[in-house]
Amino acid sequence: VQLQASGGGLVQPGGSLRLSCAASGFTLDYYAIGWFRQAPGKEREWVSCISSSDGSTYYADSVKGRFTISRDNAKNTVYLQMNSLKPEDTAVYYCAASQSCWGLYEYWGQGTQVTVSS
Repeated sequence: VQLQASGGGLVQPGGSLRLSCAASGFTLDYYAIGWFRQAPGKEREWVSCISSSDGSTYYADSVKGRFTISRDNAKNTVYLQMNSLKPEDTAVYYCAASQSCWGLYEYWGQGTQVTVSS
């Protein structure tokens, strides 16, 4: 059972990135998938989640209107489209799987670095 986060990189303020969270060993559509981030010297922060039941999406206030979470069950992958990126979005981004967006996250990916800088 493994989650693989990818798609991070260096982008200028105002730019966009799309992160991917691919699963192996289990079917993602049975799980709620959350994205978290952790900046240097800061605690891990919840960013977004997409539910397994009806595909409902949820966002932290800091990213609402700029980030979009989606899932492609055929590809067993969840995406986080990040637009209008700001320097304060710089962090390592992790995806994780849970029975519920508000429950315990059982499986975690290894993280992908996002750096927003001019």
